[in-house]
Amino acid sequence: MSHSTDYIGKPTNRVDGPAKVAGTAKYAAEFNVPNLLYGYVVSSPIAKGKITKIDAAPVLALPGVQQVFSHENVPSLAWLDRSYKDDVAPGGSPFRPLHDAEIKFSQQPVALVVADTFELARYAASILHIEYEEEAHETELAKHIDEAFEPGRGKTGYKPPKSRGNFGKGWKQSMTHMEAQYSHHAQHHNPMEMFASTVEWLGDKKLNIYDKTQGAFNSQQYVMKVFGLSKDQARVVSKYTGGGFGSGLRPQYQLFLAVLASLELQRSVRVSLTRQQMFSFGHRPETLQHVALATAEDGSLTGINHFAVAETSQFEDFTENVVGWSGTLYDCKNVSLGYRLSKLDVYTPLDMRAPGAASGSIALEIAMDEMAYAAGLDPLEFRIRNYSDFDQAQDLPYSSKALRKCYAEGAAKFGWDRRTAAPGSMRDGKLLVGWGMGGGIWDASKQPAVAKASLDADGHLTVSSGTNDIGTGTYTIMTQIAAQSMGLPLDAVTFVLGDTELPEAPVQGGSWTAASIGNSVVEACTKLGEALLKQAQKMDHPAFKDTKIDDVEFANGQLRLRADATQAVVLRDLVQASGEPKMEAENSTTLAKLELLKPPTHSMHAHNAVFVEVKVDPELMTVHVTRVVNAVAAGRILNPKTARSQVMGSVVWGISSALMEESVMDHRFGRYMNHNYAEYHVPVNADIHDIDVIFVSEEDDKVNPLGVKGIGEVGLLGVAAAVTNAIYHATGQRVRDLPVTIDKLL
Repeated sequence: MSHSTDYIGKPTNRVDGPAKVAGTAKYAAEFNVPNLLYGYVVSSPIAKGKITKIDAAPVLALPGVQQVFSHENVPSLAWLDRSYKDDVAPGGSPFRPLHDAEIKFSQQPVALVVADTFELARYAASILHIEYEEEAHETELAKHIDEAFEPGRGKTGYKPPKSRGNFGKGWKQSMTHMEAQYSHHAQHHNPMEMFASTVEWLGDKKLNIYDKTQGAFNSQQYVMKVFGLSKDQARVVSKYTGGGFGSGLRPQYQLFLAVLASLELQRSVRVSLTRQQMFSFGHRPETLQHVALATAEDGSLTGINHFAVAETSQFEDFTENVVGWSGTLYDCKNVSLGYRLSKLDVYTPLDMRAPGAASGSIALEIAMDEMAYAAGLDPLEFRIRNYSDFDQAQDLPYSSKALRKCYAEGAAKFGWDRRTAAPGSMRDGKLLVGWGMGGGIWDASKQPAVAKASLDADGHLTVSSGTNDIGTGTYTIMTQIAAQSMGLPLDAVTFVLGDTELPEAPVQGGSWTAASIGNSVVEACTKLGEALLKQAQKMDHPAFKDTKIDDVEFANGQLRLRADATQAVVLRDLVQASGEPKMEAENSTTLAKLELLKPPTHSMHAHNAVFVEVKVDPELMTVHVTRVVNAVAAGRILNPKTARSQVMGSVVWGISSALMEESVMDHRFGRYMNHNYAEYHVPVNADIHDIDVIFVSEEDDKVNPLGVKGIGEVGLLGVAAAVTNAIYHATGQRVRDLPVTIDKLL
């Protein structure tokens, strides 16, 4: 089966763009269902202790207040079975809202006030009287490093880092070495759309749930397990998501509260979180890291030591691959890796764009810059000398690796050869100019997923899969893939997602959506193509009598012979002749599941190289990132337009991580104090200047049939380190605690 219409690889406008611009794209809190009640969450003011008294009577006396839910009146639920875990849950026991009187973290939801209007629910929540018995809390990671432990079981799929060789020997044999401590503070995802769930009560415990999530099936499984509902009773819809960055990988507590209230009151209920409450669940964990590097006389690495301690909650062990990348990215025989967790009185951390790698690459890539200076080498030359052609960590060859091309094309575009080595040696008038670089590596993975392809009698193709689109362009690239597969114009194809009544798909995360859903769409279209060919043979088209699927192609809305394009039949005629309103097919996930069980034959990764220019005012020490070039090798790029947007977003976030972003904890209260958009600083337009994105050509026939690797994560890697390295080159000041704020440079 082939096609003659090429959409894959072409810059294509977002097919969901018009709906978003016109306001017809509905988000979780925008579904206006009849007879709707509103819930407002009451958050704990203390970080640890217990509730001693809740006086709900004055609140319940207010006309229009329907109920106050707390641990005192929540019914016994199915999730009292301690074995419950959601799809991406860490090891331990998941947080159960309103489960008992115990307070485990600041801003913990302690009550839900449900009323006829949002304003009344909010007012009633503000006067609800709750008394607490406070206990001493611990939220300072640096004070608890000695208690850190090696996680036995962490997040699903977590593997402890593997050391190799003998680092001590490599250190002793070295000519030059460096070691330093690196740290970054907690960060919160802060997507534009806040978490909300609108639960439509249909009677007889049957619900339509409109949820802000990165995985409709994950939310459905959660609701089914916790409340003992069937699939038919808990339909979850999530057609549009206003950003996620990982915050929607786990069902958040507003989903539990909205479903609970709807089932108890037998009414439709909406629960929306405030911006402040967006800081009450999940964050990139604060991480303290130690890196030591050793090199021989020629600049080759003789030893890498990377050790990290990260925070987790008291009730779950959240794990990330922070240090593992250091054993993969560069060529070195002696690698010592260690990773530990420290339990604090905070909510469990949560995957946040490039989880683990974003933290680990900061420490590793700043250390590589420091080592380059110590060895008297240009930072780019130092990386090239330690280039890894073989994955020593997995003991496997790469399926493809175009990082050398990333270095070459990125450096050429940036003009890296004009860099002078000495810190403070480059100026623009009175401003200090600094050039720095970094890079990264991210898994290219694929998950089992189902897609369905359906062609109607008018010749319109509908392809569906229950995946999500968190703004990455999934709607668009799947439309492109389906249109090309079936030889139809883009406007004759509709891709449908975000509904548990559609074929099952994994959560959108890990940069695996394009590979997982995209290849499933190709398989579903191929099966539909086979059915259409059979129909052509049934209609006694002599040209197709003994034809196999590889002998035909789909183009211009027709099925035709590859050898003779004049022998063709219109697709809609085939559907009409079948006597059915539509012909459809879906792929099987059995093969994909079996593939995951096989031991890998190749190491599959995307790579990038980032080059950054900063300009620093020597008196005020204000830093402006004036230019960034990010060269990415991620296999086949399905849509350069949406892909470029993803990488640009990554670069903006990298600049944010380097210069602004931190959740500031006041340890006296165990609470994040800057829990709003005014004080949780992220870049605005004036902070962002020229960003160049280069997609380095890379063909990979081993990673998956489409040859795609995913770019959601890899574009972020190395950016924060490159900014920090550029600041050192400009000022001679090495800051190892991110973000690099003015006070650290003055």
